[in-house]
Amino acid sequence: MKTVKLVVSYLSNYKKEMVWTIISMVVLVGVQLVTPWIIKTMIGAVTGQAAAVDKNISFDLVTQLAFLALVIYLARAGLRFVRSYAAHVAGWGVVADTRRHIYEHLQKLSLRFYSDKQTGQLMSRTINDSDMFEALIAHAIPDVLVNALMFVGVAAVLVTMNWQLMLMSLLPIPLVIASMRLYAKYVRPAMRARQVELASLNATLNDNLSGIREIKAFTREDVEASRIGGHIDKYRDSLLKALRLMATFDPFVEFTSSLGTIVVIYFGGRLALAGTLPIEDLVAFFLYLDMFYQPVRALSGSWESVQQALAGGDRVGELLAEPCEVRDANDAVVLKQRARGAVAFNDVTFRYDRGDVVLENINLDIPANSVVALVGPTGVGKTTMVSLLPRFYDVTTGSITIDDHDIRQLSLRSLREQISIVLQDVFLFHGTVRENILFGRKEATEEEVMEAAKVANAYEFIVKLPDGFDTLIGERGVKLSGGQKQRLSIARAVLKDAPVLILDEATSSVDTETELLIQQALERLMVGRTTIIIAHRLSTIRNADKIVVLEGKRIIEEGTHQKLMAMEGGLYRHLNEVQLNIEPHMEALKIERQYANAKMMN
Repeated sequence: MKTVKLVVSYLSNYKKEMVWTIISMVVLVGVQLVTPWIIKTMIGAVTGQAAAVDKNISFDLVTQLAFLALVIYLARAGLRFVRSYAAHVAGWGVVADTRRHIYEHLQKLSLRFYSDKQTGQLMSRTINDSDMFEALIAHAIPDVLVNALMFVGVAAVLVTMNWQLMLMSLLPIPLVIASMRLYAKYVRPAMRARQVELASLNATLNDNLSGIREIKAFTREDVEASRIGGHIDKYRDSLLKALRLMATFDPFVEFTSSLGTIVVIYFGGRLALAGTLPIEDLVAFFLYLDMFYQPVRALSGSWESVQQALAGGDRVGELLAEPCEVRDANDAVVLKQRARGAVAFNDVTFRYDRGDVVLENINLDIPANSVVALVGPTGVGKTTMVSLLPRFYDVTTGSITIDDHDIRQLSLRSLREQISIVLQDVFLFHGTVRENILFGRKEATEEEVMEAAKVANAYEFIVKLPDGFDTLIGERGVKLSGGQKQRLSIARAVLKDAPVLILDEATSSVDTETELLIQQALERLMVGRTTIIIAHRLSTIRNADKIVVLEGKRIIEEGTHQKLMAMEGGLYRHLNEVQLNIEPHMEALKIERQYANAKMMN
């Protein structure tokens, strides 16, 4: 029922198309009901007494009937076109609206939702499951309505011709109804299982294509081919199970509908032999009877489409029912001017769904235009902490403010317009260098794009690319080096020109020369901004205005580099000493490896 309501809600945007569809279907049924009457009249004209008296009368009548048949067939062709086209306009319109709605809903969901979801699964629900609505609206619903109207119309005609014979023709109908109920009970779950397997196949294939370098590097081609093959086989088996049920249903409906014809042959033939039923009426009755059971037989195919669409609709409905945990408040405030950038964490505690507490009682003041660094062992919640600021997640308790505004009372759009983020794992879109920089601010001028590239130390390598700023960089920037991608992400942040800047390990995993270029770009970017830095390489944050040390879900130390280094037994001092002492250990390991290699060669 929920799926039906969902489809109807989308159909409300296509009332005109549906009205034309319904009108054309009603007229089409009426037109089709005339054809057997023409044949009945023709047989009566040829075999009746009027033909024996004056054949010219019969010739004129046959000519008129032939012309009428021509008009009917032309009208039927036109009406079928109107019905088909209008229904397809509504069907694909609903599919487009559904996909747009799903994507908009996905954008509203917090990162908590995506933590255990596969991209391929979500793509399958957006594309494959919603695709079923077109078959429902453009084919199944019109077919069901046409066949229902045809069934009622033919039944009314048959009653006027011979009501006793008509009642006998209805004997197989209860069997058909029972089979349809049974069909719906078993086929819909089978269709749903098929959609689940298709989504799993899409998800696994998406993962493998995204990680094709790793598959090749670790020579996992055979293993992964076998895994994909397993998903293909599971999808095939689930599809065949559904088709097996359908293959059982169709012949059963065909057989039960033929029972009505057998009844009419027996009883109608006896009535004709007894002289109580004219031959032309018996012929017309058979023609109408075929039209009577044609909708019953057609319903099997329509019912199949209905069950497929409902199975897909169930999965779409489940996705749209996912709650938007992070949303605008009813009285959300829109920041209409650039924020100063003063940030405060006030007794903040955060936990993931049904998980342990990640951050506990975090209190931190970050003055406007200051540089604050977050350090600590891996897994203490540094990235989670900065993810709370743009409301990728909402705090469990406590509050975060920017310029004394609780961020939950600000509109998400105006809040995130105040924040730029440069991550360690840079994501670049498939497109040109220019398009990726403009992702920071679409309306920027060409001069602003060039200036952002220069500030990010990216201009020199960009102009050396084959097509300069118009060079296609491939999916996730695969044609660029790690340092080049990082500098493009910095250019993107420069162009956005937000007052609050988050740097999450932005200089890790690059060579020393590239790190220097990136560090220079970041120093320029941090001017006049509130900057929050996450760094494991402590040498890069010694000049920060404040260094915050986290351990065990809490802030345990806070101060400048000099202050923290003066603390005996402090964690920051210990981390610095470890990093200072690691180079001699690395050199010793290098010597040990060289010695082991030489020994093996001897």
